[in-house]
Amino acid sequence: MLIDEITIRLHAGRGGRGAVAFNKVKLSQGPVGGDGGNGGNVYFQGVSNINALMSYASNKEMKAEDGKNGRGRFLDGRRGEDLVLKIPTGTTITNLGTGYKQEMIKVGQRILAAGGGMGGKGNFKYRSAINTTPLQFQEGLAGDVCEYHLELRLIADVGLVGLPNAGKSSLLNELTAAKSKVANYAFTTLEPHLGAYYELIIADIPGLIEGASQGKGLGVKFLKHIERTTTIFHLISAESEDPAQDHEIIRNELEIHNPLLSVKTEYVFLTKTDAVAPRVLKERIATLKKLGLKPVPVSILDVDSLDEVKKILNKIKAEKLKGDSK
Repeated sequence: MLIDEITIRLHAGRGGRGAVAFNKVKLSQGPVGGDGGNGGNVYFQGVSNINALMSYASNKEMKAEDGKNGRGRFLDGRRGEDLVLKIPTGTTITNLGTGYKQEMIKVGQRILAAGGGMGGKGNFKYRSAINTTPLQFQEGLAGDVCEYHLELRLIADVGLVGLPNAGKSSLLNELTAAKSKVANYAFTTLEPHLGAYYELIIADIPGLIEGASQGKGLGVKFLKHIERTTTIFHLISAESEDPAQDHEIIRNELEIHNPLLSVKTEYVFLTKTDAVAPRVLKERIATLKKLGLKPVPVSILDVDSLDEVKKILNKIKAEKLKGDSK
């Protein structure tokens, strides 16, 4: 199951203690205590795996390594190892203590989450003309302790939306190498799936239901992912008795959740056309056209109809590449 929201507590490493040590060689018996090593930092790092947050479901408190204590003979303690936490791109991190927010935008990007404590000074640093045998040293400082809320909102070029059992998973599997589970469910699946069509990322958003924007079912959980998609593919089953109402239900939920969703580019597809008689299909298409829509009939069993979908994807891909080159 996709985890797209989680709160975790992070401890940066504590700095190591400075050493008190003296040279035992005659005529050179000065202080030689080394400094403690700095504590390790905690970083967030962007990855493409949308399931990365699952790693923290059973371990919500994590700590970087402490710095090592200083030693004699001017040997400073080793710096503590940094802790790098991998999170999906599209994740917004919020420091619950300070309110600081930042979004993980790209793979490989690193964001400092908690700074390690400074290592303490050894007694060598306290030597002076009037204090030739200093016994002073510093304890290492504590590292930052922070609580973060992580919220993932998928970043995709195309989002597939529609009521449950509209054929979204089947279409995603045909167009990409995704392996979404497919069955004749009368209820929504529990998590989004991603697939890649050449340079385009396609997100199969689990089926919405009426009232989703008010929290019915898992509606709000899925609606937030649609916010990040550039283009909407609205799928309506040809088996529906009232395709116009199906379209209205989803459009209303999108607009109530976020009015900006209603102005995104939308393509309407009438799916599962192989499951109804030609006469019925013609009626369904006519019904949607009365709404000013231009439904594209599609069946995963019909190569020609899939080619029509690919033509639209290729157009979107070309526009994306054109925009990236500017």
